[in-house]
Amino acid sequence: MLVYNTLTRKKEKFKPINPPNVTMYVCGPTVYDYFHIGNARSFIMADIIRRHLIFKEYNVTFVMNLTDIDDKIINKSIEEKIDSSKVSQKYVASFFEDIEKLKIKKADVYPKATEHMDEIISLIKNLEEKKLAYNSDGNLFFRVKEFKNYGLLSGKNTDDLELGSRVEVNEQKENPLDFSLWKKAKAGEPYWDSPWGKGRPGWHTECSAMSVKHLGKTIDIHAGGNDLIFPHHENEIAQSEGCFESKFVNYWMHFGFLNFQDEKMSKSLGNFFTARDILKKYSAEAIRLFFCQTHYSGPLAFSEELIASSEKGLEKISNFVEFINSKSSYGESEGVECSFDFDFFLSRFVTAMDDDFNTPQAVAAIFNFIKSANKYAVENPKLNSDFFVKAGEFIQKTAGDVLGIADFKQTNKIDQTLSHDLVNLLIEIRQKAKVEKNYSLADEIRDKLNSFGISLKDSKEGTTFKIS
Repeated sequence: MLVYNTLTRKKEKFKPINPPNVTMYVCGPTVYDYFHIGNARSFIMADIIRRHLIFKEYNVTFVMNLTDIDDKIINKSIEEKIDSSKVSQKYVASFFEDIEKLKIKKADVYPKATEHMDEIISLIKNLEEKKLAYNSDGNLFFRVKEFKNYGLLSGKNTDDLELGSRVEVNEQKENPLDFSLWKKAKAGEPYWDSPWGKGRPGWHTECSAMSVKHLGKTIDIHAGGNDLIFPHHENEIAQSEGCFESKFVNYWMHFGFLNFQDEKMSKSLGNFFTARDILKKYSAEAIRLFFCQTHYSGPLAFSEELIASSEKGLEKISNFVEFINSKSSYGESEGVECSFDFDFFLSRFVTAMDDDFNTPQAVAAIFNFIKSANKYAVENPKLNSDFFVKAGEFIQKTAGDVLGIADFKQTNKIDQTLSHDLVNLLIEIRQKAKVEKNYSLADEIRDKLNSFGISLKDSKEGTTFKIS
């Protein structure tokens, strides 16, 4: 496998620290609002990378942080006149709702900044002892000039940065480049006790502390949007490597911007669409396919027309699955032996994904497979079951398990609405049997449903059921 490393600016052979185990940290949301479709691109592409690593039989420990204390959260709490913790709780809940709808696999750990104050304070104290941090009236800053590798990730020169207009002016700093590790609490703000007084952590410090806590001092992959390269990820490297004196991350991966009308989609520009609003109009699979058709690192222009086009592309997959399912018992058991080369198409898919997760080529491999498999089935009308079983397995492994744009397993299930109607019909028959004192039939219906994972609950109001 080859992975493009932002730090070295080249593709590198992927060599985990402790194979087959892989540690992966992805910067999650600051929970002060619903995340937009640009954020969704980062979350979905990180999900696909993780899924492919699992497909390659790696044991992936996947961590995504939740920034639940920040200036934006405090401003939102003032705006809505509620406690900042209520703001973060509300949008943490909405985050989980939205990623589930987007078919994103849950992380192994979702650490919250507010639950890691001990680790954050310990990291800052270590930096202070090493003279890499200093206290200025209860505010702690990192001495950028004391970290010799500052700027390697972003390719920025510290001398140029000092002259640049992006650097904030702060008289409390020794150097305008120094960044905040701990912020002294202002009146009315939430705070935590620390050796330097009441305050709260800086954004960059939170990620370093949580990454080390859950994945160790050196991790395999750290990923996030391109906008996080500087200053966030640059600062993470400085404080983590300055504190622990070991390499922080082996592979830095960054996702390209989602643009709208030639500008980066962002809340600050007000040119964004929330993921939940887009999900009201288009399926999660269409959104994922839309993202897959451009390499994760490149810019992508947002277009509802292109998402709608992805919906049409998905029809080719669903039509193929319906074709497979239309064959009774996957074809004739004594039919023509299958000579179709499934391995060829799977190899093309895997080769694409192994080359820095090239999803456009992977998608092309899937559609080429469907076209060729359809042609083969037409030319061989009496295929035996082997062809249809393997065709289903191919769709599940590639479009399902890795890209998350289709699920052959789900298409094989009875339509959920129909299954509920059938259970309700059986409940009616059971109720009638009980009225007629045919208790043996009533018990048989209950027991049979229970064996299928459907439990009944009788009450004065009637009978309800639950599918396990």
